[in-house]
Amino acid sequence: MKCFLSPPLFIIFFTISTLLLTTTAISTITQNQNITDGQTIVSDDQSFRMGFFTPSTRSPNRFFGIWYNRIELITVVWVANRETPLNDTSGVLTLNNEGTLMLLNHANTIIWSSNSSTTANNPVAQLLDTGNLMIRNENDTNPDNYVWQSFDYPGDTFMPSMKFGKDFVKGLDKYLTSWKSVDDPSIGEYTNRFDSNGYPQILLRRGSELEFSSGPWNGLRWSGMPNLKPNEIYTFGFEFNEREVYYKYELVNSSIVSRFILSVDGILERYTWIERSMRWEIYVTGQMDSCDRYGLCGAYGICSINDSPPCGCLRGFEPRFPEEWRRADWDNGCVRKVELDCAAGGDGFVKQSGVKVPDTRRSWFNASMNLEECESECLRKCNCTAYASLNISTGSGCLIWFDELIDMRVYAEDGQDIFVRMAASELGDREARTKRRVIIIVIPVVVSITVLLALCLFVYRKRAQKKNELTGEIRVVPENNFATVNKREDWELPLFEFNTIANATSNFSDELKLGEGGFGPVYKGVLEDGKEIAVKRHSRKSKQGLDEFRNEVQYIAKLQHRNLVRLLGCCIKEGERMLIYEYMPNKSLNSFIFDDGKRKSMDWSNRYKIINGIARGLLYLHQDSRLRIIHRDLKASNILLDKEMNPRISDFGLARIMEGSDTQANTRRVMGTYGYMAPEYMIDGIYSVKSDVFSFGVLLLEIVSGKKNRGFRHANHDLNLLGHAWRLYQNEKHMDLIDDVIKGSYTQSEVNRIIQIGLLCVQNYPEDRPDMTMVVLMLGSEVLLPEPKEPGFYTERRRPQEAESSSSNPEGSSSNHLSVTYMQPR
Repeated sequence: MKCFLSPPLFIIFFTISTLLLTTTAISTITQNQNITDGQTIVSDDQSFRMGFFTPSTRSPNRFFGIWYNRIELITVVWVANRETPLNDTSGVLTLNNEGTLMLLNHANTIIWSSNSSTTANNPVAQLLDTGNLMIRNENDTNPDNYVWQSFDYPGDTFMPSMKFGKDFVKGLDKYLTSWKSVDDPSIGEYTNRFDSNGYPQILLRRGSELEFSSGPWNGLRWSGMPNLKPNEIYTFGFEFNEREVYYKYELVNSSIVSRFILSVDGILERYTWIERSMRWEIYVTGQMDSCDRYGLCGAYGICSINDSPPCGCLRGFEPRFPEEWRRADWDNGCVRKVELDCAAGGDGFVKQSGVKVPDTRRSWFNASMNLEECESECLRKCNCTAYASLNISTGSGCLIWFDELIDMRVYAEDGQDIFVRMAASELGDREARTKRRVIIIVIPVVVSITVLLALCLFVYRKRAQKKNELTGEIRVVPENNFATVNKREDWELPLFEFNTIANATSNFSDELKLGEGGFGPVYKGVLEDGKEIAVKRHSRKSKQGLDEFRNEVQYIAKLQHRNLVRLLGCCIKEGERMLIYEYMPNKSLNSFIFDDGKRKSMDWSNRYKIINGIARGLLYLHQDSRLRIIHRDLKASNILLDKEMNPRISDFGLARIMEGSDTQANTRRVMGTYGYMAPEYMIDGIYSVKSDVFSFGVLLLEIVSGKKNRGFRHANHDLNLLGHAWRLYQNEKHMDLIDDVIKGSYTQSEVNRIIQIGLLCVQNYPEDRPDMTMVVLMLGSEVLLPEPKEPGFYTERRRPQEAESSSSNPEGSSSNHLSVTYMQPR
């Protein structure tokens, strides 16, 4: 029998159904059931409600979200359509037959969906008493089998029972993103998320800039959050294994309402609801004072909020640039007073107590070691800079750092101990006496004196030999005459007097300092005849020395090309080594394409001209010059720009000559810059013209995108710029790589070609990469391009860091749970 309702009865029935859905505590939605604007769903215990809302009276937009039900002040804890608001009350939420929640607008267009990769046979969606919205099969309440849940996609609020962190099995990254404003829940500037490189920590960023680090978990709390202590409101804990890493808290008393948020201003705040005053009160904040600003005092610096100024250097260190420290500019941090001497076995450790331990993205850990074993492991590795206990509550576990120590601060009562590596002369009197006693016992006095005398004699003769070579191989010509001396084939270069260079640079004034590289500081100077010069002065703290100086002079003096920087001469005085170049008024490519202000002035035609100029300069080095030279350190900061914005390749301190018909060579001393080194060079020390081609490919992608390869961040993945470009290319979306500031000034086919050439140059295997002859041909013609293969370092687990650096020896990071690998040059 069929039953039909008359129109008036249907209207009455629909009205009653709507009222029942709105007023009755129904916590579930069944398949094909609709929730319209005005209707809400309430959790079984009445704690949470979900439906459509407007953030404030100042906002015209409607969103679907979840908020506290028993609190009169509407406090939203989760929003579905953050980036796609509704501008009217026509929104509808529905659950389809496959178990997907969909939010529709007035045109029945899907503006948001739960978009799960799994489906349900008989799905229901339920708002739980925790505030978690989940989708499951109707008769399956096992949380492990949920099809989808809102706790996996948090907004600005970290809720009790939520796992904040990463699920390595499911590929989920559960992190906080701030609202754009109190009236706008769309994604704001700040993110707070786990970084599982090295030993895990939580990093707060504003865009790509690091603002705050929690520090690593030390067994009791996060090292950088001493105010996180046992209390009567909530319990907390940390879990790290091969399947997941997460932080979680639970409320002790269900009658207490507490939430943790990332505010629109980037502050981590915990609030509790005070019923008496009917308002949220701050219980604790993540950042307490200015010492919580990430890396405030730079490398090997330490911040103490009770000192003025707050920044100081660790024991055994001193400010890198004292003048900057006197101006309260601490970014460049501190350097060692005495360099380490791992080979001699004289290094030891100084304990620094009561501190927040440094950034752990370049660390290694082992949960089963004790502190003594940890010390031995650190001493065994020459690039280990410090160690500490992994768990301060038990004194167990080992955490080791392999790079500069950054983001340390003093905590009077709640800090922990870290043991910083020092040269023997910097260890305390007691430690120094112990080491001397051991040496006296082990090595007889007579043998020691004999060996010492022999060593001194050898060093004296070696230095005398090098000094003779250095002064004897340079043809001295008048300093204002830049004509080449053709009588010798060695170093045909003018030799400047020290006083001439000192006068030209106002005695190496800081005001004339252009920057600083691996060799040392660079100054602008003006000679007596008015000629502008750039002076690269060797720093005694530099790891580069006589070999790099000789390299630069010996090679570049013989090279003449419009896309290579011109070396005008050098200055040699006891204790001083300087190189004098023509001055480049526009400084480096690095200062343009990675600067938000200057980048806008570099349109596509300029970038394309620079790309072609670099390619021609490299082709000259590899093929057309009388020496076949491998640069080995091609990067944006080594591309200088003259007044017409023509590129000049500079800095040949790491360059090598390829002899005869040799196509590749091997070195035990890998030096270069992270993000630009080819895989075969960085890992195995093998260099060739193809390693320069790889660096050139990185440059192409950086020039097109305006982003650095090293330090590149993307919201949807953890790949570097090469991996990001490769993924876009595979999905035929590579035009998305283009820097926004040049859109409208480029030819699509031209940019498309440059991106493809860049990907061809950064292919993983050197034999797949084109040589520079082919690259120049591809740039200057319409020759058909082959399809690129996967780039080098595409699958690496990265440690993004903006600073460029060079180092030694690869190290692995591992624990009894998870293996994390970090590559460093050998």
